[in-house]
Amino acid sequence: MRISRWTLIFGAVSLTVAQTVAAQPPALAAPEVLAERFPNCVQQLQSQALSGGVSQNTVEQVLAKVQFTPRVIELDRKQPEFTESFTNYYNRRVNQQRIDRGRELFAQHRELLYRIADDYGVQPQYLLAFWGLETNFGTYFGNTPVLDSLATLACDERRSEFFTGELLGALKIVDNGDVPPTRMIGSWAGAMGHTQFMPSVFLRYALDADNDGRRDLWGSVPDALTSAANFLKGIGWQPGERWGREVRLPKGFAYEEAGLDKARPLAEWSRLGVKRANGAPLPLADMKAALVIPAGHQGPAFLVYDNFRVIMRWNRSEFYAISVGMLADQIAGRGGLVQQPPANAPRITREQALALQTRLQEKGYDPGKPDGIIGSGTKNAIRQFQKAQGMIPDGYPGKAVFTALGIELVEP
Repeated sequence: MRISRWTLIFGAVSLTVAQTVAAQPPALAAPEVLAERFPNCVQQLQSQALSGGVSQNTVEQVLAKVQFTPRVIELDRKQPEFTESFTNYYNRRVNQQRIDRGRELFAQHRELLYRIADDYGVQPQYLLAFWGLETNFGTYFGNTPVLDSLATLACDERRSEFFTGELLGALKIVDNGDVPPTRMIGSWAGAMGHTQFMPSVFLRYALDADNDGRRDLWGSVPDALTSAANFLKGIGWQPGERWGREVRLPKGFAYEEAGLDKARPLAEWSRLGVKRANGAPLPLADMKAALVIPAGHQGPAFLVYDNFRVIMRWNRSEFYAISVGMLADQIAGRGGLVQQPPANAPRITREQALALQTRLQEKGYDPGKPDGIIGSGTKNAIRQFQKAQGMIPDGYPGKAVFTALGIELVEP
């Protein structure tokens, strides 16, 4: 999610903060201690804001009145208990209700969406998919005052520098007159509006598409969707290209060819026997693709293109990027998954994931620094271990892998 600044913003904060946060550093101050320090911290933030170009009026009338929010500290420090399976993740996000609502909004905003597509090269179905996953099409923006959240996090040593910058950005948004502070409500980590922009992303990419003099990501669908397209274009969206597609792998496929770091031309995938999910040949396009297998060899497989990587700059999760792509496809009238993910996929606790990484490391397979988060490094290590054990090297942390490593995988 690393690490460019914009990827950090969306991967670490906007939607899946917990997925990119490493193990907690020791000796962090308790919320009650931070609450005691908060008034002095706000005074320091006022000085920084003035030095950073925020107006005296906003510093005195807005920043001086921010409130410490203990719940924000609790959420920021809370590590996810489980590593969610692709099956659960996908089914909760890509469902018929969301597909139907996306199609309704496609019809409702057709003129706007096609105008955005002409101007920015982002197809309508993708904007609708992001909108649907971010805020369920604007039905839930979060319920926390953004300035309180950001000030609270800026006064916590864990990520003070990052959130101080976001707080100053939010104050500049107020200075610009885009939104009054009382209406600046968002996620506990400061993401805002229909598309859950962080303040620094807002300042760089938000647009006044309806020409009312304000960049309003809360009350203006044209502003929100045009800003999302502007952001996607800015981080490399390829006009007219798909995100990827579900594919069918041949019997005996060499699963060690999977992984985002192993892209190859579509023609080579065809020579390896890969076909579309319906059995038809792959397109004859001059494009590179990587193979992603989110639920192991028993689940669906996907060839993903450059726009998949752009989606992952919005949120550094393969599960998220697949969900955006598949939701977009179905909003546009394409079918859903052909190969369903396994229904009995286990949930893995962070402690179990940490034990898996540690045991792999002990056996000479490098997953990276053990942190209880199963990412690409861990999957590559699992593939190497599986291959050495004569297992299908799909990189999936299933029960068979835990058993072969001598770790008991108990369902929570």
